Amino acid sequence: MDINEILKERFGFEQFKAGQEEVIQDVISKKDTIAILPTGSGKSLCYQLPAYLLSGTVLIVSPLVALMEDQVAIMKRNGEKRVVALNSFLSFTERTHIMQHLERYKFVFVSPEMLLQSYVLEKLKQLSLALIVVDEAHCISQWGFDFRPDYLRLGEFFEDMERPNILALTATADDQVLQDIIHYLRLDAVKVHKYSLDRPNISYVIQEMNGEQEKTQWLQKRVKETTGPGIVYVASRRRADELANRLNEGGASVASYHAGMSQEDRAFIQDQFINDEIDWICATNAFGMGIHKDNVRQVIHEHIPATIASYAQEVGRAGRDGKLSVATLIYSLDDIGKIRFIMHEDLPKEEEIRHFNELIKSGVTLAEAAELVGMSETGIRVVQYYLERLSLTDTISRIKEQGIEKEKQLQKMMVIIQSEKCIREAMLEFFGERKAIKPASCCSICGEMDHSWIFDLERKDGQRQLADWSQRLGQLLG
Repeated sequence: MDINEILKERFGFEQFKAGQEEVIQDVISKKDTIAILPTGSGKSLCYQLPAYLLSGTVLIVSPLVALMEDQVAIMKRNGEKRVVALNSFLSFTERTHIMQHLERYKFVFVSPEMLLQSYVLEKLKQLSLALIVVDEAHCISQWGFDFRPDYLRLGEFFEDMERPNILALTATADDQVLQDIIHYLRLDAVKVHKYSLDRPNISYVIQEMNGEQEKTQWLQKRVKETTGPGIVYVASRRRADELANRLNEGGASVASYHAGMSQEDRAFIQDQFINDEIDWICATNAFGMGIHKDNVRQVIHEHIPATIASYAQEVGRAGRDGKLSVATLIYSLDDIGKIRFIMHEDLPKEEEIRHFNELIKSGVTLAEAAELVGMSETGIRVVQYYLERLSLTDTISRIKEQGIEKEKQLQKMMVIIQSEKCIREAMLEFFGERKAIKPASCCSICGEMDHSWIFDLERKDGQRQLADWSQRLGQLLG
């Protein structure tokens, strides 16, 4: 059976989306591969389809529990029962059972943190692995906007086993991040497939405001008068909760979402949003990675994003169905100080690193040292990683370099916000691309845009009634 037959019989598609076929051919040929494909382009097919032509288990490393749970649920709904996620949602009994029968599964999802557990790593070494997939691979980069230090260890984990080829997937990666992916995963003779992240169906609007109060009033009017579904990205957990409450007062269907909530609550809200039971989400950047919801019509940032890459990722969650969508950024100059504080909050200070190092050397446990120093969880993992490989002086220098890079990334984002240049064109240039086409509704710099469709309140009410009936039927049928 060839890949076109599998595409039709297993997945119900007549043809591949741009980039999929070329990536799949390299994966089947057992080449290390990096696929940089825009959000909504079907990256998961690039490992799911080859799995049916390869003998053994496909291991997928995924950065978020909610993300892997979402992907597992979709695969099960599509008829694939040999799929499992190893994560903190599992009870001890469930985890024990899965680990005892791991070889029965065709697809195994795991977080990089789970790979730190020796018994998991040893069990994986006993499997016949057909392919290793690193999802959201931009998280590997120490210069990336969503840096996960445990991702840096993946290359070391895989070198300790007789590994198959690796497929690294992401929607955004500039040259610096691309080189980090190759280096830290220790890829060999890698094939790189990079496709434009431009989404002509999304129009861009940037609008300056006088402060938080004006932003709140604008959002209240926007949510009341325009159609969703939509995501409002905010800079802090406090703002997510506060804004969701204010928007709900106006009769909208809104929920907040951030890392300060329990995993169960986040999963519940995510499911409600996907099933159109909630129209809007007020979220920090913890929401959206890998979320499979095609009909998001609006993505709104009510703050200045810290990097162009994070902005591109979050905007890319709109209009995955190819229909018209709007990305709106409302900001005030007050945002800059707030964003700088948040950016540097997780970066350990020099005195904290020195204190942490002294405590560890004196025999204090990692958990005790972290508590005594007061570093964030991410900060601890970053410092621990570098201290295992570098001197204390070099570790401090590396952390300082990261702070400098964060500032550079913010400045690049400010250039886009304050420039008179086409927003789409400026974003694409950051990733080394040129604008191929200019949509009729391009951006607020380019001129007039037709956004009348977002004021289609009949469409909005119809969505709400459909969701209400769906919820009632679910309750009646149990």
